[in-house]
Amino acid sequence: MRITILAQGRKLDRETAALCDEYVRRSRPLVPFELVVCTTAKAQWDRAKALGGPIVVLDERGEAWSSPELAARLGRWRDAGTRQLACLIGGADGFDDGERARADAVFSLSRLTLPHRLAQLVVCEQLYRAGTILAGHPYHHA
Repeated sequence: MRITILAQGRKLDRETAALCDEYVRRSRPLVPFELVVCTTAKAQWDRAKALGGPIVVLDERGEAWSSPELAARLGRWRDAGTRQLACLIGGADGFDDGERARADAVFSLSRLTLPHRLAQLVVCEQLYRAGTILAGHPYHHA
């Protein structure tokens, strides 16, 4: 299964991008993913639909999953034959009710409002962590 994180907004600053790139690199053998910046909500949703798999919207009003719950959800999608998964990070105004309703899942990283670049970094780290959990790697301390 391949995961595409579609983040609406501007490109990350060099330091945050380097941290995200490190998790992308580490995740390749576990749960491969890429981080793509989309300039508009329309471009973000068009790209997500074109991937053809489930769409997960990251929104503070979503379900709060623990790291093992995220790993289990990814494992179920993978085991069901899902080839592509899109994770959407909204712009400054987040997602409206209609966008949340169109998603296959709405996941909350935190009840806190996170800055855009921090949300992208947290998603990258959590996908890496989920991959290590699925692989039985000791990175995650339960």
